[in-house]
Amino acid sequence: MPANRIFHRLIGARMPHILWAQSRPADAQRGVYLGLMHGLASTAYGHALGIRASSDVARRKDFVRKVPLVTYDDIKPWILRARDGERNVLWPGVTKWFAQSSGTTSDHHKWLPVTTDALHQGHYKGGKDVLAQFCHQVPQAQLYQGKHLILGGSSALVKEGQSALKGDLSAIIVRHLPPWCEARRTPNRDIALMTDWERKVDAVAEATAKEDVRILAGVPSWMSLVSQRVLEVTGASNLRDVWPNLWLYMHGGVGFAPYRDTFHNLIPDVPGCPPMHYLETYNASEGFFAYQEDLARDDMALLMDHGIYYEFVPLSELGKESPEALEFREVEEGQTYALVISTNAGLWRYLVGDLVTITSKIPLRIQVAGRITSHLNLVGEEVMQHQTDRALATVCRAMGTELYNYMAGPVLDDFGKPVGHQWVVEFQPGRMQPPSASLAQRIDAELQSLNGDYKAKRTGDLALGMPELTVVPVGTFDAWLRQKDRLGGQHKVPRLTHDEASIVAVKEASKQELSPTC
Repeated sequence: MPANRIFHRLIGARMPHILWAQSRPADAQRGVYLGLMHGLASTAYGHALGIRASSDVARRKDFVRKVPLVTYDDIKPWILRARDGERNVLWPGVTKWFAQSSGTTSDHHKWLPVTTDALHQGHYKGGKDVLAQFCHQVPQAQLYQGKHLILGGSSALVKEGQSALKGDLSAIIVRHLPPWCEARRTPNRDIALMTDWERKVDAVAEATAKEDVRILAGVPSWMSLVSQRVLEVTGASNLRDVWPNLWLYMHGGVGFAPYRDTFHNLIPDVPGCPPMHYLETYNASEGFFAYQEDLARDDMALLMDHGIYYEFVPLSELGKESPEALEFREVEEGQTYALVISTNAGLWRYLVGDLVTITSKIPLRIQVAGRITSHLNLVGEEVMQHQTDRALATVCRAMGTELYNYMAGPVLDDFGKPVGHQWVVEFQPGRMQPPSASLAQRIDAELQSLNGDYKAKRTGDLALGMPELTVVPVGTFDAWLRQKDRLGGQHKVPRLTHDEASIVAVKEASKQELSPTC
């Protein structure tokens, strides 16, 4: 087909540079670093740190000495100055857009700067590279003849300060998509920017059920919800009956392992239909960081020449007054680090809050291990999100059911001492609801096989007792998100938390009358 051949030829022109950056990470990162230092030297933030020329930080050791590691609260006053229209605050020029962080649910709003450079050199460039590398591996894919269902957040852009606009990153991206991408995106912009999430789900299902969808893109929990609604609208038994030419699902935001069986059931192998492919991306409000460049692997290659300079803080350094951050050449395969970024959006040595495990040095590949604040370490068990994702995926498959959402946290005794874990689990609509006690035993056994520290702490119930587990009705987690004004395609449930109150709140939400639209 002419249009598809032209698309493959144009998108494939990126491949030589993509392969160069993946095989020459030092050269790619050096170029990014020098460009960022020119930008930093032109900003009020750089001047406040004593940086007035890029030569002041030509060497990384000078950059590390002059520029501190920061969290959002550290840099928030500077972001507010940029939001109020001041020029050259964190990045040269005026920053027009600010994205609400789409991280795990909390009551703490974060508004992150998004510049024209970050959009075009990061988000859009990363999106093109994902498609280029996919088409390179699957040259027979017919993507451009049909539509691409992109499921984003539920916030339109609103004016903030003198001239800035704020909203979900997806709202910013949708309003500035390149014409070649906008021509194939579905649903239309009016639906994509709807603020009422529950009405939006219905509108997306009604609109896209009539399209020839070739690509899905979005958070697995929300995409599974929309997919179920599409089946209800059409009366079809699976998505192959609705979209027979579906080739690719680009997912991210939460671990895919607990949802893999759900999507395999939604999109079965059918004679005459193309084989389905699944590709993970790591695209956040702070930047487009990585994607699964090899479909045969389960990790992602960091984007080394997309306007982001990476550093990595060892877990042993977290919590120190002046933690040491390593350059990519200093990291070790198999080790987990907190990710630090400096970007052409004006974030400087910024702790993203994510933990990543290094799986390969060239290309520099990672797996997202979870959040700094989303792990369970009550008595030294060091349970990470990727372990609980994997445990639940294995258990759900063995029990013949499918997960929708879950959260795990502490059990405290009357004196506030941690004595175990408690889980709240919700399954997909219409799927088997296993007994809580049996589910808890299976998850406990699976976690012990995955995590030696957890197994040691569970031995003899001396440090941790058998986990408590509650299976909640369908719609519980959506009801909890609605209460927190976080219902929508960009928001995720924190999987692991030390906050017992969050677990209690989810359980309370399960006792309320749940909306039938959940």
